[in-house]
Formats: sequence, C-alpha cells, structure tokens
Amino acid sequence: MFSRRLFLAAAVALAATPGLAQTAAPAAAPKLPVVASFSILGDFVKNVGGDRIALTTIVGPNGDSHVYQPTPADAKKIAAAKVVFVNGLGFEGWMDRLVKASGTKATVIVATKGITPRERTATEPQEEDEHDHGKAKGKGKAHAHDHGPIDPHAWQSIANAKIYVANIRDGLIAADPAGKAEYEANAAAYLAKLDALEAQVKASVAAIPADRRVIITSHDAFGYFGDAYGVKLLAPEGVSTETEASAKDVGRIIRQIKSQKVPAVFLENVTNPKLVDRIAKESGAKVGGTLYSDALSDDKGPAPTYIDMMQSNVQKLSSALTS
Repeated sequence: MFSRRLFLAAAVALAATPGLAQTAAPAAAPKLPVVASFSILGDFVKNVGGDRIALTTIVGPNGDSHVYQPTPADAKKIAAAKVVFVNGLGFEGWMDRLVKASGTKATVIVATKGITPRERTATEPQEEDEHDHGKAKGKGKAHAHDHGPIDPHAWQSIANAKIYVANIRDGLIAADPAGKAEYEANAAAYLAKLDALEAQVKASVAAIPADRRVIITSHDAFGYFGDAYGVKLLAPEGVSTETEASAKDVGRIIRQIKSQKVPAVFLENVTNPKLVDRIAKESGAKVGGTLYSDALSDDKGPAPTYIDMMQSNVQKLSSALTS
C-alpha cells in the first residue's frame, strides 16, 4: 500500500512538471516583416495584416512624403522586409531609389494597381515637367520630382481605398499563404467599415448646400474626393507640396473666393499655413480648420487612422461650409 501511494504521488508530480507529461506549446511563428511607404498606406496594411505582420512605416504621422529625404536607416528597413507596399502614381519619387539602394529582395506591391488615375484639368495649377526645376519651400533648389499630369492622392476616394485594401490582401497572401484565411477575414471586416464610412461621407456632403461645396486648400490633394462626392476644388499649388504657388495663382484664387462668396479656406497638416492664412486675410474667407491630406495625425490628433481622417475632414467641411 505504501509503495502504491508513492507511485501515485510520483505520477501526479510528473504530470504537473511542464514539458514532461505534456508536449510544450509550439513557438509562435515569426511575423512577416512588411514596410509601407507612408502613414495612410500603413494604416491600410495594418488593418489587413493584423497580428501576422511586423509593420514599419517610412514616412510617419504628419510627414510630407513629397519632400521626404530617405535615410540609411530606411534602407535597412527595406532590406529586412519581405513585402514593401508603395502608393505609386509618382507619389513617392524617392522610393524607387531607396529600394534599389537597399538591395532588398522584397516584393514591391503598388497599392494603386487597378485604380483609374485622375488627370489634372487645364485649369488646375501645373508644375514644370523636369526634375530639380524650381524651388522647394525654404530649401533652395527642389530636390525632387514632378508628378506630371497624374494626381497620386487616390486614397481620398473611399472607393479607391477599397482597391488599396484588395491589393494589400492579395500581396500578403502571396507572401504568406499560410495566413490566407486571416488576411481575407481582416480585409472583409475592414471593407465593411469602409462601406459604412462611405455612406457617412456621402450623407454629410449631401447636407452641404450645393453652391457652397467648394474646398480651397494650399495644395491640390483632394481631387479624388471632389470627383467622388461632388465637391469643387481650388488650390494655388499643384499636386506636390514641393512647388511654390505663383502670385498669379494666388491672385486667381482670391478673386474667385470673392466672386463666388466662398465661405472658408482650409489648412493642411503637411503644408505651411502661411499661404492659406494670406488667402483668408486678403479674400475675407474664414479658415475652416485643418484637413488631413497626405498623412495621418499622431495618436493624440483627430486623425490617427484613415477612417478617423475621413471623418475629421468631412466634419470640418460640413461645419465650415454650412455655417
């Protein structure tokens, strides 16, 4: 009897010993290293990738991708990645050089694939057609590129945002087939949120009187928004923040504000506020607040995610243009 008790006690102790009586839990699979070029795209990737990815974003909150200067640390991030997501359409003029310099073997996914690019009309401000031509704000000679006639800010249409999400989903599945079900589920859940967001934006814009649906900002970043939701856009700068607005363009905007009795002009989080302040002062229009165009805010701001950004922008527009 005594030996039986000893045997039972030993069995209990053995069962309670980790790794002996039961198989140890398998180690978690390493996360897929992924890079996104800028904060808005990074938010799309985060929503689709979820817990399966380790995301690095090159141009962070409130950063201006038009004039960004890559660093050696950025090249290391690209080199370590398995997938690199870029906007394309000429938005990140520095990205091709960075990818090449990094020597990465990562797959580069253009998130705007399948989107119909918006071309600027003849009435929109045009930039010169050569690289390194004019002057960048406060930096002497321009360092960078011209987007040409194509507007790269395609995410400002929520319908286009859904195409970004589909391209990101497919790119992650190709790189990590084992995560297919998770990526598909994440994308479907996020697309449902974008459907609800689109309905909200359309309803908010529809409540603004038709003759007051005019957005005046410092650079032409809201063309896709205007086309999608029936809002007229005026901007003294082109689609890049790298070029200075000419006196002629500024004067034209001021005259138009006065003649059309435009109620408000808007700042942007990635541009110098002095230009909009000047236009407001000389035209008599009020400053309607800050819109988020090319970058999200930080976590303390009103636009830390894409959905927050669109909601914040339409709330600012509704408030300024209906009052």
